[in-house]
Amino acid sequence: MRVAITGRSTHVPGLTARELPGSPLEPAASAADAHLVLGRKGLLAKEPATRLALCAVHEAFGLRGKLTEPLPGAAGTAVVVASNLGNAATVCEMVDQARAGGGVSALEAPNASSNVIASTIAIRYGFTGPNLMVCSGATAGMDAVRLAVLLLRAGRTHRVVVVGAEPDDAVATALVPGLRAAAACVVLEPHVRGDGVLLGAVRRGRARGLDLPVGRTYGAEGVLQVAAAAALAVDGGAEVVAACGAEPDGHAYTTLSPVTSRELAIVGGAVAG
Repeated sequence: MRVAITGRSTHVPGLTARELPGSPLEPAASAADAHLVLGRKGLLAKEPATRLALCAVHEAFGLRGKLTEPLPGAAGTAVVVASNLGNAATVCEMVDQARAGGGVSALEAPNASSNVIASTIAIRYGFTGPNLMVCSGATAGMDAVRLAVLLLRAGRTHRVVVVGAEPDDAVATALVPGLRAAAACVVLEPHVRGDGVLLGAVRRGRARGLDLPVGRTYGAEGVLQVAAAAALAVDGGAEVVAACGAEPDGHAYTTLSPVTSRELAIVGGAVAG
């Protein structure tokens, strides 16, 4: 099975498509301004990483400025999200409140779940397929991409929405100095016909990926690299390498290749696994 990227977006607050491939034409909204992309409905008590993740999904499906409704093919669509620190601040705050003898808001309680970003995306867009959260350190984004491909190849879903998101709140930046708030999304589907960008095998090891102007994005890096590489592969018409990782977590990479319908008959080795 060849796997194609049928949608992609990068969403790093303040950056545009001129600076970061796959970004909006205007500066990407911050988590506080996510309502400019998503509308105000459904954002109450949502954490920064969740808001940025929703912006990335919204833009990957070309929904900017539109109301959220169940999308065509939403039934059975899977969601795989990579984030290591998305709700760390909420968990710490709840622990502090409990120690002080206080209660926890019913609106904030769901944010204590490590799966909150993935479940929020699924609920908002009506995705009813498998729902996974990956928190595996610096390779989390690429691990999420690999799991998404496994879901497709196993026949568990016909489409996977893969998202990487990290916040830059005080707790997150204390744990990972220099962390920058960022999100990205890629939509993966089996490639059947027509032009497209094919996803190569996700491999463990070092490779020279894209030099993106985003700084450290930790768990979001892998998806950010893949989304930007997909945009560059389309624009440049050549294979692009996406990579992520850091010690001691390790490294991972993949390649993205633009393929036209004429070339499909002779392209090989583009099966992700």
